[in-house]
Amino acid sequence: MTTENGPERLSPATLKLAGILILGAIAPLLDSTIVNAAIRTLGFQLHASVSTIQWVSTGYLLAMAVAIPITGWTVERFGAKRMWLISLMLFLAGSMLSGAAWNVGSLIVFRVVQGIGAGLMLPILQTVLMRAAGGRGIGRLMSVVTLPALVGPILGPVVGGLIVGHLDWRWIFYVNLPVCVLAILLAWRGLPVDSPKKAHRLDFAGLALLSPALAALIYSLSQVGDQGGFGHWEVIVPLVAGVALLAGFGYRALRTTEPLIDLRLLGNRRFAASSGLLFLSGLAMFGPMLLLPLYYQQLRGLGVIAAGLMLAPHRKGWAACSPAAPAASPTVSAPVRSFWAVSS
Repeated sequence: MTTENGPERLSPATLKLAGILILGAIAPLLDSTIVNAAIRTLGFQLHASVSTIQWVSTGYLLAMAVAIPITGWTVERFGAKRMWLISLMLFLAGSMLSGAAWNVGSLIVFRVVQGIGAGLMLPILQTVLMRAAGGRGIGRLMSVVTLPALVGPILGPVVGGLIVGHLDWRWIFYVNLPVCVLAILLAWRGLPVDSPKKAHRLDFAGLALLSPALAALIYSLSQVGDQGGFGHWEVIVPLVAGVALLAGFGYRALRTTEPLIDLRLLGNRRFAASSGLLFLSGLAMFGPMLLLPLYYQQLRGLGVIAAGLMLAPHRKGWAACSPAAPAASPTVSAPVRSFWAVSS
């Protein structure tokens, strides 16, 4: 929606709300890249192999994937403000516990707690902002919200390298604490109170199928490197089980009235194409986030700080390509265009 003078301006109240939410979202955006830069150090300190220590990141992402589909139901059932505070508290608790972890098993479990909190945050952030904007200035609003997602992956590896290079590894988790505490205080005072609505029935059967399906598939793929190929029962059994559970979830989702994820939306070609591109971009983004730090440190012999600096150009290139779609929209603000110009 535009005015005679150009794109409609966002109200000060909406910008204030966006600032409060963005502050809370900074912690998980930085955390994932900070931890990936320190994976080798974590494995050394906790006496764990690469195949084991990778679950510090994999468990976090898996928890996020499981939490995202239930976010809509939780917002309807408990209210957006309450769920935003709960997600921040979960991430805060996960960060504190991860910093206090005594072995690799406990660290993986506490990272799952972190991942659940992070998985709830982004959908809630979008929901609250859409309601506040009332459908006006969406392009400009999303451009503002996207900025931390562009900056976080650039700064994360560098910050992680500096922390691990000069401080104890536990500080890669403790660094989240002041950000989360401040975000909770601001959200408590600044977010509007919304009344819970009558929620739809949660698809527990779909959740029971989807969660172990994702876990089995990821576990199977993680065993390929350890076993030296796909032709081993440690790979084949969880792979077959994961595919079967995923097929069962798809069968149920297409036949129930309130599925956990509405797969019927994929019948729209544009939606299906955009979802496929988003999936591929996720592979291109998150795969190197884990592999490149190990490559630079183990094969190239670089220190953790140098490895973090080497990762920054990869994130910078990703940030430079991100405006490809919204740059064509007149709703993108001048400051965002300036940021993209500097990044590229």
